[in-house]
Amino acid sequence: MKRLYRSNTDRMIAGVCGGIGEYFNIDPTLVRLAWAIFGCCGGAGIVAYVIAAIIIPRIN
Repeated sequence: MKRLYRSNTDRMIAGVCGGIGEYFNIDPTLVRLAWAIFGCCGGAGIVAYVIAAIIIPRIN
């Protein structure tokens, strides 16, 4: 069973992009680039990142 978690190893700020990259088996740099583009386009990416950092659990 595959679950979405924030990454403990591949993280820059909160591990959200690293966790999404691991979940979809893609390079986390591409996920970070997408977040940056959405962040520059009206700030929706920043709000989504903060919400994801709150909602997505961290692996213990």
